[in-house]
Amino acid sequence: MKLKEYIRLIRPKHYIKNLLLFLPIIFGGSLLQKDKLLHVIGGFVVFGFISSVVYIINDICDAEKDRHHPTKCTRPIASGKIQKKSAVVLACVLFIVSVAINWFVCGKSLYGWLLIALYLVLNLGYSFGLKNVVLLDILILVSGYLIRILYGSVITDIPVSSWLYLTVMAFSFYMGLGKRRGEIVNSEKNTREVLKYYNKDFLDKNMYMTLGLGIVFYSLWCVNSGTIAIYSNKIVFTIPLVIVICMKYSLTVEGDSDGDPISVILKDKWLMMLGALYGAVIISLLYIFK
Repeated sequence: MKLKEYIRLIRPKHYIKNLLLFLPIIFGGSLLQKDKLLHVIGGFVVFGFISSVVYIINDICDAEKDRHHPTKCTRPIASGKIQKKSAVVLACVLFIVSVAINWFVCGKSLYGWLLIALYLVLNLGYSFGLKNVVLLDILILVSGYLIRILYGSVITDIPVSSWLYLTVMAFSFYMGLGKRRGEIVNSEKNTREVLKYYNKDFLDKNMYMTLGLGIVFYSLWCVNSGTIAIYSNKIVFTIPLVIVICMKYSLTVEGDSDGDPISVILKDKWLMMLGALYGAVIISLLYIFK
């Protein structure tokens, strides 16, 4: 069915990354403010459509190579189920709609528009060749997560703690390195050129380092006097839960996994349950038992 192929093409499951836009409004205690919430929901759609535009362009660029890949050959464009011209039209429509929604979300705020432009430029650069540059490929993946939080902060006018930025950055590095690790482990299924510059030992060591840093940064945010003044010292009790979530993610990504963060999360029901539990605990501490 054609509609199903178009849905596959825009990769809606990856919209889960856009939940990071809610981080400023949740931790800023403004989740129940209607105006700010509407802006974040609008921003969620903007980033979803912009990321879909990038995925479509990437699939168009890699169509010939994907046809010879054991799994990517089933992608809509590579398999011929969707023509390149149709994909280009869809990308243009999504881009125009995202710009229109972003006007509602950002208005004349220069920073909001610059962040969207930066995300688009970095990811198009990734699609057109930067994904083959060692370390820069991972840096671009990490930047996508940080840009989402910055955008969420800008559209809600809510500042985010530096410790939280560092936490997200460290965990993003861990997931990016884990993605490359999964591709190396499953190298017979991958034709990614940059993999020749990486090895499993290098990735493992740096994964452990960034995972440890992520937990340390999150812990420092929890015990920070400014954090305790706003949220009370109860927030400290979320640290063990974060450690358990990290352990479960690590167990999955270093096991029988392709390393892709979205696939790892969506295929692991226990990991999703732990994530939901963390969300429930945070909402309870910040909005119910504050």
